[in-house]
Amino acid sequence: MSNYDRPVVIVGGGVAGLTAALRIHRAGIALRLLEARSRLGGRVLSVDETGQVSSDGFDLGPSWFWPEMHPAFGRLVEDLGLASFAQHDDGDVVLQRMPNGPPQRYGGLAQAPPSMRLAGGTASIVSALSDALPEESIELGVRATGARLDSEDVELSFVDVAGAVQTCRASFVVFALPPRLLEATVAFSPPIDAASATRWRATPTWMAPHAKFFALYDRPFWREHGLSGSAQSMVGPLAEIHDATTASGKAALFGFVGISAEDRAAAGEAAIVTASVRQLTDIFGPEAAKPRATLFKDWAADPLTATGRDRIPTGHPMSDRRRWVGQDWGDRIVLAGSETSVRDSGYLAGAVDAAENAAAFVIARLQKSVQRDPLSPATNG
Repeated sequence: MSNYDRPVVIVGGGVAGLTAALRIHRAGIALRLLEARSRLGGRVLSVDETGQVSSDGFDLGPSWFWPEMHPAFGRLVEDLGLASFAQHDDGDVVLQRMPNGPPQRYGGLAQAPPSMRLAGGTASIVSALSDALPEESIELGVRATGARLDSEDVELSFVDVAGAVQTCRASFVVFALPPRLLEATVAFSPPIDAASATRWRATPTWMAPHAKFFALYDRPFWREHGLSGSAQSMVGPLAEIHDATTASGKAALFGFVGISAEDRAAAGEAAIVTASVRQLTDIFGPEAAKPRATLFKDWAADPLTATGRDRIPTGHPMSDRRRWVGQDWGDRIVLAGSETSVRDSGYLAGAVDAAENAAAFVIARLQKSVQRDPLSPATNG
């Protein structure tokens, strides 16, 4: 039962939004989580070979985490009972320097600390978090469009799954989405202060400029030839390639597409896929020429991730301890996207860190307001 008469509304159902929701739920505070997509996860997306969301999938979004560098995220993985495994790096790496020259092999080096992956795909953490929340608190296909501040709470406007414009009132709103996307898609009344709005627009959105390509095979044949599956290329279209074989043994290679978002849009997906398979064949041999399936995800073309500003890469978001919200709105909204993390901005760990901080802020404020109210049910048995 809630100890406050209006729920907390969380906008965004990725790792950050779900983590904040879980902490707030465990504090006994009512909540609504609104997610614009028809699925949870945000930039976390694990799919099967047909591109459908899967519980044993390939990660079109983030793949890795580093528990030694990000112990809080590692503890969350353990707390949720999720299995993990190390990124495969046993074998030689390949460097492709010239379009007409042979690829060069070099002895591989074990990563320290190792990059870790979640069994079943990164979306396994999304499933575990959402399973711990009341089913009725999660609403999909709901896109926030505006927020109006009054003396006691926030009126949030949104378009529901049927396309109707709706409003709800909230004690607090947690915006668990990239600051740049928030600034571009949600209208505030009164307006967000100019300094905050400028900062939101200037903050790069993690993953947004990038595209990933996967080639799926019957077996990881490159391992049989002493190759790790890792390659660096100055030729392209893939700039960085890795073994993407799942914990269950589904074989795949993936690469980050080293072409700008504008050039990707001009070339088209089909041309990029064809060129990527040809490149894998040049690097790993003729067995790479006939993948059983391919996958391609261009995050810059995803309107629920990227804005026009994200089509030009501006580097990794930098951690910053300044407050993200000015005085007018600072007591009613809080930002919780990975980009707002004070220590791990732009990582899965950053999403959890930002969410934990946002939830702690909301819980402390609501508990304080309840203590001040002598008529509150929480203070009257």
